[in-house]
Amino acid sequence: MTTAEIAAPGRRAIRTAQLAALAWGLQFAFLNPALALVLTLQLHASTAQVGLVLALYNGSGFIASLVLPAWADRRREYLGLMIGCGACAFVLAVVLALTSSLVVATVALIVVGAPAGVGSSLYFAHLRAAGWGRAAVMNTRAMVSLAWVAGPPLATLLVGTVGPRSLPAAIVALSVIGTITILMMRRAQGGYAERAARTEESDGALSRWRVSAVVVAFVALQATNAAMSSVMTLFVVKSLHLHAVWGGAALAVAALAEVPALYALGRLSNRFAPATLLAVGSMTGIAFYALMAVVHDPVSLVAVQLLNAWFFATVTGIGLTWFQDIIPRPGLASGLFTNTRRIGSIVAGGVVAVAGTSFGYPGMFLGCAALSAAGLSIILAVRHRRIRTA
Repeated sequence: MTTAEIAAPGRRAIRTAQLAALAWGLQFAFLNPALALVLTLQLHASTAQVGLVLALYNGSGFIASLVLPAWADRRREYLGLMIGCGACAFVLAVVLALTSSLVVATVALIVVGAPAGVGSSLYFAHLRAAGWGRAAVMNTRAMVSLAWVAGPPLATLLVGTVGPRSLPAAIVALSVIGTITILMMRRAQGGYAERAARTEESDGALSRWRVSAVVVAFVALQATNAAMSSVMTLFVVKSLHLHAVWGGAALAVAALAEVPALYALGRLSNRFAPATLLAVGSMTGIAFYALMAVVHDPVSLVAVQLLNAWFFATVTGIGLTWFQDIIPRPGLASGLFTNTRRIGSIVAGGVVAVAGTSFGYPGMFLGCAALSAAGLSIILAVRHRRIRTA
């Protein structure tokens, strides 16, 4: 029996887990998109200073998302460390609310903001270690996607109507709610999760070289989505000559459709192998980017976002659970998966640069299709080699 089959969480446990995922997701769905606004409006940072602060913050987050989950793996304890992450989020919000110094805010983002951002990785590592199956993990992951649908517009609304200091207050409230839900889960499960964590699944583990290949594949897949999201509004205005609202509408449709897509993929994951679902999802992504290169009207633009939703739900949902299959340490698996997004966002800068050449936005989207095809090829090669080895 595999670790994924140890526990069958009840409805109450699932509701608590989903509430926790929503609260933890909202913390950073509020903070990350509006952080530049807080630095600019409240701390009067210049554009160059904002860029430097965000680079330092993301760099420290990259390190923390590898170190802390690995440390949690060794201790076989995830929820306890999550409580510490919640306390870091609380401290960060208080500092941002009270300080008028950019230096103090920067230090707080590096020292406590980085570990605070590891909470979600630890959370999904805990679910895996506690024996939750793929469908249950993906259904819970859908709550994080829902948080990113609601969080950015709500954060922007708060900053615009109440002021930038209202954002840290909201994060304080969310960090308290998130910590309470973790305490509830820890009390309800007692030592069970700790015992389950000791049963590591190694049946599907891959060698380091193959894991490295999978990481490269997901960096490529994540880079395509990061590039597309960052230029959507510019593409709508400069290439399609439409109002900017259509860019927001397209992104909103993709984000909303991602939630039911994750639920559907959770059901399908009980019938099909993760690599098979990833292959289908990657082919969907290739089709999406190819169509984006030729769309000319707002209806088509919004319609093809359904393909985007399925593609990205596959990458985030199936990808997370597959990493936990092929890497026997749940914390390290979740941390590595989280960092594929961070590295992909860096790679996305080069992809976006294609739009500034003679190839324009169609060339950029075809480049995204090529990157998706490269990621698909690596996944299929790893799957084929794994079958032959077996």
